[in-house]
Amino acid sequence: MSDPGFSEHTFHSHDGLRLYYRDYGDRLASRTPLLCLTGLTRNSNDFHEFATRHAAIRRVICLDYRGRGRSAYDPDPMHYEPTVYLNDIQHLLAVTHVARVIVMGTSLGGILTMALAAAVPTLMAAAIVNDIGPDVKEDGRQRIAGYVGHELRPPSWNDAIAHLQQNYIGAYPKLDTAGWQRIARGTFTEDKASGGLKLDYDPHIAAALKAQARQPLPDLWPLFRSLRPLPLLALRGALSDILTADTFVRMKREHAGMIAVTVPDVGHVPMLDEPVAETAIDAFLADL
Repeated sequence: MSDPGFSEHTFHSHDGLRLYYRDYGDRLASRTPLLCLTGLTRNSNDFHEFATRHAAIRRVICLDYRGRGRSAYDPDPMHYEPTVYLNDIQHLLAVTHVARVIVMGTSLGGILTMALAAAVPTLMAAAIVNDIGPDVKEDGRQRIAGYVGHELRPPSWNDAIAHLQQNYIGAYPKLDTAGWQRIARGTFTEDKASGGLKLDYDPHIAAALKAQARQPLPDLWPLFRSLRPLPLLALRGALSDILTADTFVRMKREHAGMIAVTVPDVGHVPMLDEPVAETAIDAFLADL
């Protein structure tokens, strides 16, 4: 088998759960490492192309949260919540001996990026947040709560792609076939029992999410303000139903140094390979 461009590792969380991460690039590279944090139901596969692009000059670490991808599922579904994820991330940085890091956070990963800056302010050198802010548009939040945990078992990859296109074409109206394949590979995995596919995350994530969705979101602006001392790049999908244009403007007011980039023709979330996104990220990381 050819070298996939990364090494695979596991570690144990504070409560003994086995968690998985990918490690790209040279561990001794002089440039500040990147830590990639995914969206709610996603896994490290989402960041493969992104990590490969940047691994030539810096280390890139991509975590599977508990209950996602190749990490173990939590026997208590109520542990699928941000304070537990934050603890897991700090354990990951300890076992990888990373004392200073640039965090790339998509969606939920962006909220965890803000929380990490508040919890361990000396850890972060800079941050990139992808289509998320301190205010989350309520209809988008309820849309996510409505689909997470529904059992889907497509018989083939073509069926999986057709399902995704039917449900998410509004977010990706110009996405090509390769892009849909990437989304499918990060959403489903092969099910040996049935010969078809299954979701690549624990459906019980929905239990905690639905409980959280019944309550108003806490005020996340204090967490966002924890990013003020740091270089910050914020990306927003122009069609996003999660991060509104008004919130994006306020984020810029709250963090005067924030670089705000809107990615055209995409909703929640930009995939980071769009030319506008790549150009902005490359320029932002150039001196870090």
